[in-house]
Amino acid sequence: MGGFSVPTLNWLGKDKVVTYHQHVPFHFLDKKFSVGNSENMIIHGDNLLALKSLLPRYESKIKCIYIDPPYNTGNEGWIYNDNVSDPRLQKWLGQVVGKEGEDLTRHDKWLCMMYPRLRLLQKLLRDDGAIFISIDDNEVASLKFVCDEIFGASNFISQITLVANLSGRDYGGIARMHEYILVYRKSPLLQLNLINDEEGKFKMFDKFGGFELRELRNRNVRFNDGNRPNLYYPFYIDTESADENGLHKISLEKKENWLELYPLESQGIKTVWRWGKEKATANLNVNIMAKPMKNNRYMIVEKYREEKKMARSVWMEKEFRNESGTLLLKEIFGGKVFDYPKSLETLLRIVELATEKNSIVLDCFAGSGTTAHAVINLNQQDGGSRRFILIEMEDYAENITAERVKRVGGNFNFYELGETLFDEDGFLNENLPREKIFEYIYFSETGKNFVPSAEENLMGVNDDRAYYFFENLSWTTLAEIKTRAKYYTIYAEACNLSDAELSKYNITYKQIPFDVRRY
Repeated sequence: MGGFSVPTLNWLGKDKVVTYHQHVPFHFLDKKFSVGNSENMIIHGDNLLALKSLLPRYESKIKCIYIDPPYNTGNEGWIYNDNVSDPRLQKWLGQVVGKEGEDLTRHDKWLCMMYPRLRLLQKLLRDDGAIFISIDDNEVASLKFVCDEIFGASNFISQITLVANLSGRDYGGIARMHEYILVYRKSPLLQLNLINDEEGKFKMFDKFGGFELRELRNRNVRFNDGNRPNLYYPFYIDTESADENGLHKISLEKKENWLELYPLESQGIKTVWRWGKEKATANLNVNIMAKPMKNNRYMIVEKYREEKKMARSVWMEKEFRNESGTLLLKEIFGGKVFDYPKSLETLLRIVELATEKNSIVLDCFAGSGTTAHAVINLNQQDGGSRRFILIEMEDYAENITAERVKRVGGNFNFYELGETLFDEDGFLNENLPREKIFEYIYFSETGKNFVPSAEENLMGVNDDRAYYFFENLSWTTLAEIKTRAKYYTIYAEACNLSDAELSKYNITYKQIPFDVRRY
């Protein structure tokens, strides 16, 4: 039998953009100014180019990505940056898709714009990372197909419904109150955090504090005694005595007159416990006990003590509405400076769900900078050291995005897109200072930062290997090497040494520009 086939979406121009992310030119980032001392970044420029510029340093390093791309409503000006007829996009379509671009619908154009950006975002995401994408009815179906293709249908987590406008927007026959947040993971390694349960109140208590009860049996029949035999074992229950909460002692060892209990059968399948014997032993009669049920039956239960809960798929609280984002931004700037900013609480919830205290958070449609504001606030709340990277292509990147971050106490470095690494013919850009080239090559080889040295052609030394850059590799240039190492990697346009000579002196030759890594 064949494997399960996941449906894919086709649109006009797709064949031109499926691999386009591989051909996006690499640009260096030029630092324009800094606010305070930090590794936070705000980048002004086309986010397709800016994302590519992040790859050498941040590939598979980003824990949480949030993006709020244009919703493509067809009503230009309805929401910021919603114009898919933007001259920059038209120019890009003409260069990439060609004359075919003239016949694209706005939906084709939107998909052509999004696809390569999502490809680069997938590469930047950590294996245990998650991406959250705000969208509405106009493109949610298309976006779901594209994300299934790029991230994998099995890595879909949720389609959150966010009640953004309680009164609704009166158009289209039914006033629309909501939008969506699509959530995908990079791989099954993702573990989303629980969130604070503001309404939760414990009704049971013991000497360790309050708790609620959760069944220890795994109700999912996909996990059973056939594929999880280590989770299928008996507990023994003391049915004669109960504590103040009506719970009974249990044992993993057989005792006289104690009731034996295996996980129940469901649909004719023997289910299993959620915990193995080792964890059960460590928590016996402290965090797991037996609860009596009807008809003289019993259930093994866990005392769940965390005042936290799993996030829900509908976010309807007042603080998540777009109105709260608008009011907050007016308060920060003393007046209206931006249309439809996202609620700070929405971004706080996302960052709380998907990050650890030292995670990196990326937003490449940064808008007014709400994502950075959320990172700053959460760090203040829990003492974290999360970092943010914002990318915004519009001209307000400095006077709104960066200014907001500065006003709420954030430190950052502000960048513009600089020169490309390669010219149009594929050769190293002659306008670049050698230090920039050294920085790129040395980091791509070692993952370490380039530090200038007194030796002109030395890029660095790492793990007994010295990295050099010459115009030509010959006996003359070898004589110029002053740093002694066990191994050498030498970049040059040409090499006059034989393979035997290279091997004798432990030299790996890499030809410029062809062997310079292209991200």
